[in-house]
Parts: sequence; structure tokens; C-alpha cells
Amino acid sequence: MSAADLEVILDQIRDCRACAGLFGHTPRPVVRVGPETRLLIAGQAPGRRVHESGLPFDDPSGDRLRGWLGVDRDRFYGDPRIGVAAMAFCFPGTKPKGGDHPPPPICAERWRADLLRRLPKVELTLLVGGYAQAWALGPRHRSLTETVQAWRALGPAVIPLPHPSWRTVGWARRNPWFEAEVVPELRARVAGLLEP
Repeated sequence: MSAADLEVILDQIRDCRACAGLFGHTPRPVVRVGPETRLLIAGQAPGRRVHESGLPFDDPSGDRLRGWLGVDRDRFYGDPRIGVAAMAFCFPGTKPKGGDHPPPPICAERWRADLLRRLPKVELTLLVGGYAQAWALGPRHRSLTETVQAWRALGPAVIPLPHPSWRTVGWARRNPWFEAEVVPELRARVAGLLEP
């Protein structure tokens, strides 16, 4: 696959309106990958702020994720070796009682396999949240916590992470092994991938 092949599918994704009828707003696909992507962050779906800015993880969740990775904002957005392709590329809207709707499966079904084939340099994929983990791993574990706890067994090419939303603060307090074991290994792996 060439860089031109990647640009073709990225243009198609950015023009996609397949789920326009599902939202109360105009879809705005957000994806940020390139031919040099070595670290792929597979999240769930953009939130409202990301929908407005067009930058993935341009919100407090992104600040938390960058803290876990050990990279600052400039590096996160400026290093072409870092890519972000969520399970759904568009903001799915907010539920009436708060929180975002889950990512509609149409996006991953339509685009994910073709996009991943065009990213041959990816060495590490971060599966951020339960939807990304279920798509990539299948029903291997009963809960997100069990999946993240199994990070060592999943191999060197994948690290599952909880979603870095504000809800994770309480989860991390109940699961101190995440900050003690997973985050240091994650930072070391990311630093290794991003060495000059």
C-alpha cells in the first residue's frame, strides 16, 4: 500500500455521511493517521469538543491520555508516528440523561479493516475503552477491568486501556495496579516507538 492509497481512503472517510440519519447534527469524521503512524490509538468515538475542533482527544480525556502516554500536547499532535482512528469517526450525540451514545457499528464495519491495511508501520495499538477492545479482541473477557488486567497476555502489539474520561478517576483509585504497572510500561513503549 502506498501513501496515495492511504490518502484515498482518508478522503473517503472525511466525506462519509453514512450515519447522517442517526445523529441530530451533521457528521464530522475525525481521523488522524498517516503513512508514518507507528502508534495507533483506537478510541471509541469523538466527543462533542472533538466534533467542534476536529482534533482527536482535544478535551480533558485527551489530557489524561497524554499523561498516561508521557507525551505533551505538541508531540501528540505534531509527531506523525502517533495516529488516532476511533471505532466511529463521528460524534454520536449525547444521551438525554447525559453521556455520549455508543459508537454506531456502521463506521467500523465500513472503514476499519481497509484503513488498518493501509497502516503497515503500526507497531502498537492502544485499545481505549470497551468498544475498541470488543471489536479488536472479541468477547475474551467479561469486563473492561479484566481485559485491561490481561494486558501482558495480549502480546506486544496491543495494550488495552480504560477510556480516559472523568469516570476513570474512580476506576483508577479502585485499581491501583493500573497506574503502578500498566502506565509505566505504556510510557516506556511509547518512548521507544518515538525515539528519533
